Amino acid sequence: MSARSLKVLRGLALLAAVFAFGVVMFGAFVRLSNAGLSCPDWPTCYGKISWPEHQHEIAQANQAFPDRPFETHKAWREQVHRFLAGTLGTLVLALALIASWRRPWARYAVILGAIFAAVGVGLYIRGEHHWSLLISGLAIALPLIAAIGLQRPGAWRISVLALSVVIFQAMLGMWTVTLLLKPIVVMGHLMGGMATFALLAYAALRFAGVSARDDQLASLRRAVVVGIVLLLAQIALGGWTSSNYAALACGTDFPRCLGQWMPPTDFHEGFVLWRGIGVNYEGGVLDMAARSAIQIAHRIGALVVFCYLAWLTQRAMRRGLRAQGLAMAVVLVAQVLLGISNVHFGLPLPVATLHNGVAALLLFTLLATLARTQKRHDESMFHSYGRY
Repeated sequence: MSARSLKVLRGLALLAAVFAFGVVMFGAFVRLSNAGLSCPDWPTCYGKISWPEHQHEIAQANQAFPDRPFETHKAWREQVHRFLAGTLGTLVLALALIASWRRPWARYAVILGAIFAAVGVGLYIRGEHHWSLLISGLAIALPLIAAIGLQRPGAWRISVLALSVVIFQAMLGMWTVTLLLKPIVVMGHLMGGMATFALLAYAALRFAGVSARDDQLASLRRAVVVGIVLLLAQIALGGWTSSNYAALACGTDFPRCLGQWMPPTDFHEGFVLWRGIGVNYEGGVLDMAARSAIQIAHRIGALVVFCYLAWLTQRAMRRGLRAQGLAMAVVLVAQVLLGISNVHFGLPLPVATLHNGVAALLLFTLLATLARTQKRHDESMFHSYGRY
């Protein structure tokens, strides 16, 4: 591979990662502004590629979906989010193609995966949902198989794997609408967005040559991986809190909840993952005890993650990764303050949206630290890759 091609690959990975962060932020804005069902169909919005704008179109939309009256200020948010997600998918497809191009079988798997994804959307629009699910499953499997069998440096495989995640993320977006904001799907959609951003960000870091000279930081690497797992679990718990409308279950009290250290809670009901199909979860269906249990669990998780990452920050700085440790510490403190502000100020939309974005930034600081603990394998193989 030429130096120019490698430069294009690095630039595309960085662009995709930055764009993914923007999509995560805008998706949080859509969810937190209660616009998740503002377009009752998918991938169109009231049957239109964009959204109804003229009075006769709005009248037709309201007639076609009487249970979901059209709201302009919400519908554009949802459909713009879909456009942004589609653009991100195109960037990831281009990245996966470049990363797999020198291996014909992997290249064909990526191309077929993209074709099957498009066919699956078409079948879904025509109402052939079972066929759509089957074809979409193949669309996810093909790039995944290509990534596993590529046997190339990590950044290349991650670039191909990201395509499978993006296709699955699109399906989760569809299910978010068709299953009426089902909490497990909404949480999965959030995690899919974070996973897409994480994969692209880590690939960009590795393509940029961020690595260690030797393997002396192997023990720190294991600690960072544990930190990433804990943070992802906390992000999932935050998604569960949001999708069950439990962010203000404790009112505006912190650190107490509803004026008590231990209010009435129902953890069993609060963490039932599947409640059947056909229920509209907009606004939440849980009672206050179940929502309080979710909020308290989220606070306990935040305390655990804060303590662990504070320790990890100190350890990283002692091992010579001062820049990474300092960045992690700053973002960690900012995230905690935003979480407390969410409760204290009654979940203002800008603060709540920023809370999601800073969670992604905190994940990035951990990924950057992880990359600095990895031995440099990719760079030495970049140019030899073109000979296979």
